[in-house]
Amino acid sequence: MSKLNATDIQGFVLRGYNMPFARYLFLRLTDPGKARLLLQKLLPLITTGQLWDKKPDTAINLAFTHSGLVALELPLATLISFPAEFQLGMKARGTILGDVGRNSKEHWDKVWREGDVHVWLAINALNKEVLISCFDQMQALFEEIGGVILLDFQDAAAIAINGQFTSKEHFGYTDGFGNPDYLGVCRSTQPGQGKLMEDGSWVPLATGELLLGYADEAGELPVAPVPRLLGTNGTFMVYRKIYQNVGTFRQFLNKWAKHYGEGDEQAKEKLAAKFVGRWRDGTPIELSPDHQDPEIVSDADRNVNFMFKDDLAGTRCPIGAHIRRVNPRDAFGFNGKLVRRRRISRRGLPYGPPAPPEDQFNDTAETDATDRGIVFMALNASLSRQFEFVQQQWISYGNDARLGNEKDLLMGSHEEGEHFAIQGDTTAANPPYFCSDLPNFVELRGGDYFFIPSITALGMLAMNLVDPR
Repeated sequence: MSKLNATDIQGFVLRGYNMPFARYLFLRLTDPGKARLLLQKLLPLITTGQLWDKKPDTAINLAFTHSGLVALELPLATLISFPAEFQLGMKARGTILGDVGRNSKEHWDKVWREGDVHVWLAINALNKEVLISCFDQMQALFEEIGGVILLDFQDAAAIAINGQFTSKEHFGYTDGFGNPDYLGVCRSTQPGQGKLMEDGSWVPLATGELLLGYADEAGELPVAPVPRLLGTNGTFMVYRKIYQNVGTFRQFLNKWAKHYGEGDEQAKEKLAAKFVGRWRDGTPIELSPDHQDPEIVSDADRNVNFMFKDDLAGTRCPIGAHIRRVNPRDAFGFNGKLVRRRRISRRGLPYGPPAPPEDQFNDTAETDATDRGIVFMALNASLSRQFEFVQQQWISYGNDARLGNEKDLLMGSHEEGEHFAIQGDTTAANPPYFCSDLPNFVELRGGDYFFIPSITALGMLAMNLVDPR
């Protein structure tokens, strides 16, 4: 397959921008005619997937909920041709996703609990000043044209340490490894990012695992709206605001680390690594089970290039570790073929102020009370087959990994008495271990499912040219 037409695909879909600041605007459309005029004005500003000679100061992208497409008065035949889960929206899929208890919609932010969000407009920026300037430009455009209400916005920013922006999240782990490669997408590739072949090599996944209008790993076209031109080069996005209880996490880790291994600082960091499957600097414990290794982290040929077939008992990377749950690789056998149709591309940034350093941490409740977390966004051609499957079967349930009802330690919505099992060996430095009474380390504060149209499709929406016949 030749390279994709990147100028017709929104840039947010094809690559992470690696810009440290973002503001996500949530809009409601009140007049379809004025909304289409707004789209006409926005269309030249949308950042495409075309490669940059020089990174711009800002990047702007746009997506719609199903109710947003209804507000644009798309034909009924088109509206009902979208996948059912997208039509229903994320709130209605709560029981399937495990969004219950403290994660249920009753606890979401007001804009997601009560508001009817139609449009997600993202501004990514190199610095705070150009972000604010672009936001002011958007507000002026809304006021000039009318027909749109800015319901709310969410700021997000990379965490800075010693004045340098990092890939850290609030629990202290380095994030952002291993987004998949897709056929035709021009990007820097790494061994371990695509699909595993019989000879041990890695090749890109089928384009249709990311984009509509192309064959997926089954050789089929993903379910897409009619007319075909509306869906082609578009994709679906999951937007989830995930609140992190950093104080609870630190308290839990400190409590259980006292009795793990030698019970010292190294044991604490190893226990934290067992929770996720990576040391907090990003070193995969499958490759370096006893210590962090900056050389592996910085080596693009190694930091995501590993398998689990020689560690089926989980003595290096626990069977229930987070990265093993969301991407089991070859752990289920069949050379990883069972995983190929469950991959997603992740985007997102932390939000909220960094927590106080651990040596200054002494108040769990106060640390938890601050609104901080991560804006998690997932891109996939099939919400149900990819994101919903992973969330339901691998994060909220453990049966595929022979863990019964055990949930993901970090991301699971835990009930009283739940536990996390760590497999080990006979050495004192790597003992089997059992952490019980899991608290909720994260809480869902809202979100929805969005359709990210191609540039062609945005033009069709702007000119009211969507005709399903």
